[in-house]
Amino acid sequence: MKKIEILETTLRDGSYAVNFSFTSTDTFLLCKSLEDAGFKYIEIGHGVGLNAGKKGYGVACQTDEEYMIAAKNAITNSKYGMFCIPKIARLEDIDLAAKHDMGFIRIGSNVTEVENSKEYIQKAKDYGLLVSSNFMKSYALPPEKFAEKVKKIEKYGVDLIYLVDSAGGMFLDDIQKYYKEIRKFSDIQLGFHGHDNLGLAVSNSIGCADMGFSFIDSSLQGLGRSSGNAATEIMIAALLKKGYHIDIDLLKTMEIGQKFIQPLLSVKGKMPLDIISGYAEFHSSYMHHIQKYSAKYSVNPALLILEIARIDKVDIDEKILEKIAKRLKKETDVYSGKFDFSRYFGHEQDNL
Repeated sequence: MKKIEILETTLRDGSYAVNFSFTSTDTFLLCKSLEDAGFKYIEIGHGVGLNAGKKGYGVACQTDEEYMIAAKNAITNSKYGMFCIPKIARLEDIDLAAKHDMGFIRIGSNVTEVENSKEYIQKAKDYGLLVSSNFMKSYALPPEKFAEKVKKIEKYGVDLIYLVDSAGGMFLDDIQKYYKEIRKFSDIQLGFHGHDNLGLAVSNSIGCADMGFSFIDSSLQGLGRSSGNAATEIMIAALLKKGYHIDIDLLKTMEIGQKFIQPLLSVKGKMPLDIISGYAEFHSSYMHHIQKYSAKYSVNPALLILEIARIDKVDIDEKILEKIAKRLKKETDVYSGKFDFSRYFGHEQDNL
């Protein structure tokens, strides 16, 4: 039977959707419940990762250490881990993680800047952690260039490379091209983290499993940044139906999602700005810039997203964004519609 590891990220990526308000008690109860259901890898903490609250990326309900202690006390056989973005996290944050017996760490960098992760990877490996390198906004580089980055990062000693569809706009055909380029020279374990802006997160994730990826991310009820992630409950059901060997109790998983996460869900239907972000491959953490200039110049935020994403899918230059807004104001009628910006938290790309 085919085998795949599910990395459950409700307590980390899902924290965006609740403005980083998971408590230590939430962390303890969910970690314990997820382990009881059979999950081996559970990601926790601030959505933006280690030290994010102190760096001004939104204040979480608890400190990093408090989250670590809660997770450590809740599990016995599973591994818990946290996210780590160089320049936001510090090397000493990895010391703290090791102190509290963290099992894995995910070091995330924009795909164009993954070389910044070298010291973090090596330090985490020195402590014996399972280390993944998450290539955020993977789609911003063509497959050949992406594969060159993989070759470089693999030399740093990383255990796992993650293809990350940060905007939820990739198709399975796109992912296959990345996979083929990587496999031309490397058999390193691969993982996939998909967002659901175009409703493709589950199907893309299953496709990755079929290709030979080792790890797939998911969150209960799909809770996560922007449109959310692949829903854990649906993912487990679909993979089991396809014949995958997964030591996870589907019924328990569904009960956990219904008990702990469904009461937190506030968004009904599909959000227009999530959909246009997936279409344009625009990272939702820049949405506050879109809100600022769409309001200032009374232009449609969806048009702003489309225009700026054609220029740069990795970063935003506010001066360029404002020029676009001024041009759109001249070219289009005054925009009187209203899109909901209230669910976008984190701003994790600012000042990277």
